[in-house]
Amino acid sequence: MTRHLPPLRSLRAFEAAGRHLSFVKAADELAVTPAAISQQIKILEEWAGQTLFDRVPALALTPTAQAAVAMLSDAFDRLEQVGNRLKITKRRCTLVVSTSSSFAARWLLPRLERFQAVAPNTELRLVATTRLVDFMAEDVDVAIRFGPGKYPGLYSERLKVEEMVPVAAPRLAAQLTSPQDLLGVTLLRNDGLLWDPNFHGWQTWLKAAGIDPAKATIRAYGDEPSLVIEAALAGLGVALIWRTLVADELAQGRLIAVFPSTALNNAYHFVCPHSTLDNDNVAAFRDWIKTEMESPHA
Repeated sequence: MTRHLPPLRSLRAFEAAGRHLSFVKAADELAVTPAAISQQIKILEEWAGQTLFDRVPALALTPTAQAAVAMLSDAFDRLEQVGNRLKITKRRCTLVVSTSSSFAARWLLPRLERFQAVAPNTELRLVATTRLVDFMAEDVDVAIRFGPGKYPGLYSERLKVEEMVPVAAPRLAAQLTSPQDLLGVTLLRNDGLLWDPNFHGWQTWLKAAGIDPAKATIRAYGDEPSLVIEAALAGLGVALIWRTLVADELAQGRLIAVFPSTALNNAYHFVCPHSTLDNDNVAAFRDWIKTEMESPHA
């Protein structure tokens, strides 16, 4: 269908001038000169074949133009709503997920290709942080958090209970047949996980195994779990780490769980506002990450 529309630039000038009954105020609103407004009005009057303004003794709309201005104002309001809807649609196609840098780098990023396969129209953007998110004030849709799962006013769903496991590179792991053998190797300490009261570190682990921690060689490798994992991969020692963070390395045989895991009380949780739980992108990500974490190699 071919539409015979008036000149759109002239319509904007006409609507603003008719609303203000002033070419000067219309020019200020549209960031042009009064002469430009006057020129656009003349173009529209020529297109309409009639005068739209009575210019003496003061600027006034003709009866026909007065009705047209009201219709135009309503039409521009609707166009603004359309624009807002398009912006919202674009934003919803981008899902912003907040999680820790270690979980993002070691578990989430290697699996994102599988999420893109099930949700090809959703662009995932990661915000790496461990602080609590203010969903009302920040541009975040979903958070993946490790802890007890108590987030007042928010939807929280437990995804996976975490385990603590000692791991080593294959060559070093082959030398370890009993916990006593740990006294002959370097134990890599990860201060970044000690905030969790369930994660007691090597001191507690050794005591539970009947070993005097004072006889062990324990070295710190900073407060970032990835550093400890890389040190273990390089054969520098045995790391005590969350199993989820080394799931891929264990599955690939690049790291070996030298002794059994110990379950922790805390777990990973999917967190979001109740109001966004039914959003298509949020729901797709929730279903996907639940499936991934239920995998035996997660």
